[in-house]
Parts: sequence; structure tokens; C-alpha cells
Amino acid sequence: MSKDKNEFNLTEIMERIGSEKKARELIERLRWPNGPVCPHCGSTTVYRLSGKEKSQKPSRNGLLKCGSCRKQFTVTVGTIFEDSHIPLNKWLMSIYLICSSKKGISANQLHRMLGITYKSAWFMAHRIRFAMSQRPLSEKLVSIVEADETYVGGKAQGKRGRGTDKKTKVFSLIQRDGEARSFTVDDVKGKTLKAIIKNNVVDTAHVMTDEFPAYSGLGKIVAKHSAVNHGEKEYVRGIIHTNFAESYFSLLKRGILGTFHHVSEEHMQRYLDEFDYRWTRKKDDDGINTVKAIEGAWGKRLQYRDSLNFVGIN
Repeated sequence: MSKDKNEFNLTEIMERIGSEKKARELIERLRWPNGPVCPHCGSTTVYRLSGKEKSQKPSRNGLLKCGSCRKQFTVTVGTIFEDSHIPLNKWLMSIYLICSSKKGISANQLHRMLGITYKSAWFMAHRIRFAMSQRPLSEKLVSIVEADETYVGGKAQGKRGRGTDKKTKVFSLIQRDGEARSFTVDDVKGKTLKAIIKNNVVDTAHVMTDEFPAYSGLGKIVAKHSAVNHGEKEYVRGIIHTNFAESYFSLLKRGILGTFHHVSEEHMQRYLDEFDYRWTRKKDDDGINTVKAIEGAWGKRLQYRDSLNFVGIN
């Protein structure tokens, strides 16, 4: 076993969540470290329904009842796990696999490994990405922040990856030794990109970009703006570069092309949330990242009808 209770590898996680019961107990410990809390009224006067009395029907696994509002619930209420027929141990295994796969894992692979339908695997993966999303964002990026844009998808080539309407426009902000925040955008005009920077970066930050004209005037928004000229083959000038943003884009594109093969523009933001999550926590243990992703499930529900069109996506 690893020293930290949250640091575990594949073998250890199988021991901890090898059954539905163990997985439920782990989720309960993470969600309610001080004991169950009613998700309906917030009361801690909660008791379990065992269904052992002759007059009672067998109750659902993990069923609890609030002594205050008298409503029944389980630990999955108000989470990405709610109303899912997939066993919780398969849910947690999926979260571990997504957190530990540097370039992601496809719904087809989850379908084969977990023995569930492709449709279930696809929807489950999207729920997990929803749990990984950090929005709404409470804190802005600080210190040194790299800003860069790219086009993802499509086979047509063009200057700076442009030249085709079939590509999805992506804009990313990478805080040095910190968080990644990526966005799908309708265009890469200065007004659009600078508005995102203003909303996500403190005005005392040092923002680094390339020579793209859209970043002109950025010094009016942040304390300092520095740029390297890729057109003149200048990629690094002291601490000034966008290498971390380029590395992020490299991982993202290898994941999209090599793992998912195709991602529609409608779904791209959720995949960006997944890659942002792993990038931001790349120095952490896979077990810790898994626990944080599980904890991100609270207060988030994503129903199938909200997942847009199922046809032709990955």
C-alpha cells in the first residue's frame, strides 16, 4: 500500500472497489467524512433502512432516510452517479482509467474493459468529464500565464492550423506550474480572446503569447505582455515562450486523433475539461486525481438528453 490513503495503483483500487458495496462505502466516506447528511434538507439525523424487519420489503443498497424531512436517499443523489444502472465499482474504475490515461481512453475501450454497452460507456465518460469541469471558476490565474490558440480536427492544412471550417477553434490559458483552462471559441479575434483573458487572469499577471495580431493591446488588460515571434523562428527568449501551451496542444491533438479519432464541436468542451483536469494535476498521483474527480461529482447531474446528439460521436 502507498503511504498516503489516496495514493493507490490499479491493483490497490481493485482491492478497494472490487464490489458494489466497497465502492459505495468509499463514495460515502468521501462525500460524508463526518457521517451521512441529507441532500434534501441538510440534516445529519439520518439512519439506514436495512429492510430486515418482517414488515419491510428489502431496501435498495445504501438506502438512508432523513429523520427530519423523512425523505429517502442514497449517496448517489445529486451526483453524476444518480439514476445509473451501472455498478458503482465500474464507475470508479472508469474514473481511475480516465485519470491515469495521459491521452484519454475511448468509450470503445471502456465498453470492452468493463463489459458495458458502448452507449453506456460513452454517456458515463461524459458524466465523468462533467465532474472534472471546474466551472464556474472562483479564482483567476496568476503570475506567468501563457495564452495560445489552435484548431483541432479536420485534415486540411493552413497557416497556423487555419484554413478550414471543419476544425474546432480552441483557446487555452496555461499558468506556469499551475492550472490549464481551455475554451472552444467561435472565432480567434482580439475581442474574443482578450475578453477570456480578462475574465480568467488577474490584471497583475504577466501574459506570454506569440505574435498573433489578436493579442495586440493586451498590455492594457494585464500588467505585462510579452510575445515571441514564431514567424521569425523565435521560440524562446529568456523566460518568454509559449512552450507549455504548445505541449498541452500536442497532448490534446494526439488524444483526439489517436484515442478518440473524432470529436464533434458540440462535445469538444467536455474533452477540453478532461485534458485540463489531467494537465493541472499532472504532478499528482493517479489515486489522488481519482479521488478529486470523485469529489467533483457532488452537486452535478448530466442526463442523457442533455448530452446532445448521440449519433456519430465518440
